Amino acid sequence: MTPLSECPREVLANVAGVLTDIDETVSTHGRLTADAYQAMAALHAAGLRVIPVTGRPAGWCDHIARFWPVDAVVGENGAFWMWQDRVAGKLRTRFVQSEDERSEGRRRLETVRAEVLREVPGAGIASDQPYRVADLAVDFCEDVPPLSHAEVKRILEIFARHGAHAKASSIHVNGWFGEYDKLATSRVMMRELFGIDLEAERARWVFSGDSPNDAPMFGYFPNSVGVANVRDFADGMDHLPRWVTARRSGAGFVELAEALLAARCSP
Repeated sequence: MTPLSECPREVLANVAGVLTDIDETVSTHGRLTADAYQAMAALHAAGLRVIPVTGRPAGWCDHIARFWPVDAVVGENGAFWMWQDRVAGKLRTRFVQSEDERSEGRRRLETVRAEVLREVPGAGIASDQPYRVADLAVDFCEDVPPLSHAEVKRILEIFARHGAHAKASSIHVNGWFGEYDKLATSRVMMRELFGIDLEAERARWVFSGDSPNDAPMFGYFPNSVGVANVRDFADGMDHLPRWVTARRSGAGFVELAEALLAARCSP
């Protein structure tokens, strides 16, 4: 990982938009700071697309798509995307799976839920679970005392035992049934919603993140950016970001936004 400060100006000036994780990438210790929100607003005002790509639930994404300065949001690790249709004046949602598929997935996840709570003492179900439509979020440090790496690994193994996909973020293990993830859904969304072939243009897009569930995005985007706390997880990740900020969490996102905006303004 190379410091973001060493990224060539022409690379930054060529960026058309930012896809970004939320928890501990835009947020800091579970809070959205005024500076981080303003950084998103400044990027959006400058003409860059801003698209959160998160493990957070549909209920949160409804709010984000309506009220944040963003163009769309991918939620529940790729189960759907939402956007505010400014022409029609309404929120729209595009699910990757049918309602029947989501219903069956939720039914199967109930078995996983029971086994996690029985086999991993101290694990909890995320407080935002009631607002989810497709996945199960197991809390390992947000509202419960932090679990060990071995206990988080055990949670991942339980999901795998049932044939579910599972990813660890900085706060939750998210699991689901279905052949999608953050990257696959982001590629479909970019094509369907914006008419952009991400494969052909990925050098013009930045993904920013901080944790293991962001690794596929880091590997895909040649100019991916990790906020400094990504170093906490570096030993266990398949793909690392190309660039890394000097500052952690939301302050790192602000650092990225400042670099992008400065590159667009300088000759």
